[in-house]
Amino acid sequence: MKAVVITKYGGPEVLQLEDVADPTPGADEVLIKVAATALNRADTVQRKGAYPPPKGSSPYPGLEVSGTILALGSSLSPGSPWNVGDEVCALLSGGGYAEKVAVPVGQLLPVPQGVSLRDAAALPEVACTVWSTVFMMSHLSPGESFLIHGGSSGIGTFAIQISKYLGIKVFVTAGSEEKLEACKNLGADVCINYKTEDFVARVKEETGGKGVDVILDNMGGSYFQRNLDSLSVDGRLFIIGFQGGSTADVNLSPMLAKRLTVQAAGLRGRSIENKAKIVKEVEKNVWPAIAEGKLKPIVFKTFPLAEAAEAHRLMESSSHIGKILLIP
Repeated sequence: MKAVVITKYGGPEVLQLEDVADPTPGADEVLIKVAATALNRADTVQRKGAYPPPKGSSPYPGLEVSGTILALGSSLSPGSPWNVGDEVCALLSGGGYAEKVAVPVGQLLPVPQGVSLRDAAALPEVACTVWSTVFMMSHLSPGESFLIHGGSSGIGTFAIQISKYLGIKVFVTAGSEEKLEACKNLGADVCINYKTEDFVARVKEETGGKGVDVILDNMGGSYFQRNLDSLSVDGRLFIIGFQGGSTADVNLSPMLAKRLTVQAAGLRGRSIENKAKIVKEVEKNVWPAIAEGKLKPIVFKTFPLAEAAEAHRLMESSSHIGKILLIP
């Protein structure tokens, strides 16, 4: 098969489409013919050498795919619950930038009703990330308020939609009026341009000084103090990235005064069992919203697999809104 190989660590140009050996599914895995894969920031970090795949995982980038089942592992019986020929999407620990990929059976999801096979590739990583962090761990609940940094990203566009579906007031930050308009059109209640506004002051203004209940943050160090200052009593901060660095000089007193909780987690390094639990929760809680037409994948642009480098350049320019797909 063909796969995108990281020939050495560096810029987008190190990504090359090469002929490689087909993956062999393990006993509890299925082999998928890939219809599409979606880019994630983690792919660009892996390309630079700072985010190696977990032990035993594919060396190729790509954390989610959609496609058709080609073969079942030796311990899997047809129809329990999957068959060869089924159209699926899947959460991966690597290997999506390829024509075929082997996936643990617990990480498979059916293509949601009303979504094309291609566009379904834009869902598994964002759905599993948002549901596992904000809902399963931070317990964001109907009637609460929620601040999403990077509201126009793949994570952000998904988080806005699922939160509005569940009756949550949504605040977002983004860096242009075009991105803020896109967030507003998806249902965001309060849209803040972080380049021209102080998001702490705006949050306080919009909440009568109270602050928001939960924040989903991809910036890390550079936003840490301001995030603490933006939370309400019993507020929860969840960190999923360090685009603003991993260190900060912080006044921790708001944590004590407001009983704040700070958590952080990635998805890729979790156990197969934990990922299967998350996937099951996503199918139960998120897929019905898609079937009802209340949530859809936001796809900005597609590229052929051979143009993975160009797709990475687009992602790192941060000029996109939603997800970027690669098509084998």
